[in-house]
Amino acid sequence: MSERLQPGDVAPDFTLPDADGNEVSLSAHRGRKVIVYFYPAALTPGCTKQACDFTDNLDLLTGAGYDVIGVSPDQPEKLGKFRDKENLKVTLVADPDKKVLDAYGAYGEKMNYGKTYMGVIRSTVVVDEQGKVERALYNVRATGHVAKIIKDLGI
Repeated sequence: MSERLQPGDVAPDFTLPDADGNEVSLSAHRGRKVIVYFYPAALTPGCTKQACDFTDNLDLLTGAGYDVIGVSPDQPEKLGKFRDKENLKVTLVADPDKKVLDAYGAYGEKMNYGKTYMGVIRSTVVVDEQGKVERALYNVRATGHVAKIIKDLGI
């Protein structure tokens, strides 16, 4: 398990395939702020709620200078089904080998019903225009998280 990112750290660059197989790179967003959020699995209730919240607030976020990228260990095909089923507008990228999840500290030990296992830690990292971490939030809740980000960022 890698270290969690802290404000001021350089955000690890990545290039991952989106739901259509097109490459998406963090560095391509330089000059804009980016909200990178990490979620366990497409087409699950909590992740659907979170992705729909980001989609519902996407105009507000992009208008304030923020792009949104969702990262999960799912394959691009599953992300495409997720996007189409829920009419999602956020960019979803696939990290099946979990290299980016690990680099951001969003993959590690979790506990559920007393059992410890390895999994995706629901996390959100706000990256500034220069590619540095502005905020790093770990173990966030799926419900209400987007509203909290908007409030905390003063949007």
